[in-house]
Amino acid sequence: MTAVPFVRAARRRPPADEPLIPQRGNGGSGAYWLYLLPGFVLLTVIVLVPLVWNFYLTFTSWRGIKPPIWIGLDNWIKLAQDEKFWTSFANSIWMIVAMVIVPTILGLVLAALLFDVIGRKFGGRVGSFLRATYYLPQILPAAIAGIVIGWILRPQDGALNVILENIGLGALTHNWLGSPDTALGSIMVVLIWIQIGYPVVVFMAALQRVDPELYEAAELDGANWWQRFRAITVTSIRPEIYVVALTCTIAALKVFGPVYVLTRGGPGTSTIVPAYYAYSEFFQAQQVGYGATIATALTIVIAIISVLFIRAQNAAERKEREGL
Repeated sequence: MTAVPFVRAARRRPPADEPLIPQRGNGGSGAYWLYLLPGFVLLTVIVLVPLVWNFYLTFTSWRGIKPPIWIGLDNWIKLAQDEKFWTSFANSIWMIVAMVIVPTILGLVLAALLFDVIGRKFGGRVGSFLRATYYLPQILPAAIAGIVIGWILRPQDGALNVILENIGLGALTHNWLGSPDTALGSIMVVLIWIQIGYPVVVFMAALQRVDPELYEAAELDGANWWQRFRAITVTSIRPEIYVVALTCTIAALKVFGPVYVLTRGGPGTSTIVPAYYAYSEFFQAQQVGYGATIATALTIVIAIISVLFIRAQNAAERKEREGL
């Protein structure tokens, strides 16, 4: 009677040469945090510490050499009364138009055309090639793109003015980047060209999960391209539209490279944006505390917009589920 439990116990005992496998339990879960430790250290060193330090500098006067001097809310009061700062944020609205509204609308239409029209008539390879062509400006460094655009828009021998003169439209030649009435518009055109490939790629990837039979059924029912686009395409990829709008809005508020390379915020303040204004206060005026205040204000605005976007997306998804 006692031999049976002994034999069962012997069978449960692993051989001497077999490695013991630790059993999962509540006590061993702490080991998994070790895999997160390197990322947490990098996050702390690269993001959290500079963020806290930058926030502290907003209450100080510091030129980057001597120790910071505590001045309280003086930088924030100065910021609220700074016309140049509000001009930079007004210019950011135009950056949002150039980097969010126009590219999202055009990207949505182009992605639908590439997927629903060109992809069906000429095959997926042609659509993929055109998608890569639209995305090419995204992978160009801002400095290289700025040099090329600056060469095109030069007032004397720029390619655009030369073309206008050669086709008999010399009266339209202009100092595109050096005139306050055209500098901001020129920057916006450049940003549209750079940004349009991103929504095209995202939307085309999203359209891969849409059932092609929906388009075929709608076409058999007599729906034209615009009706299919409005009823199927936009509705099916609405989450991706929110993602593109949010990420592009953040990029528009943080835009720096094209402005730095092409206009340096000029002429005057016609193309200045918050990121470049903060940079100029940091490194040119050596007003580090005030530059940190501009950067912190920009961070707060981006955080608020991100929360609003996420809440709007959640509300739209909740409404759609309730409608089902």
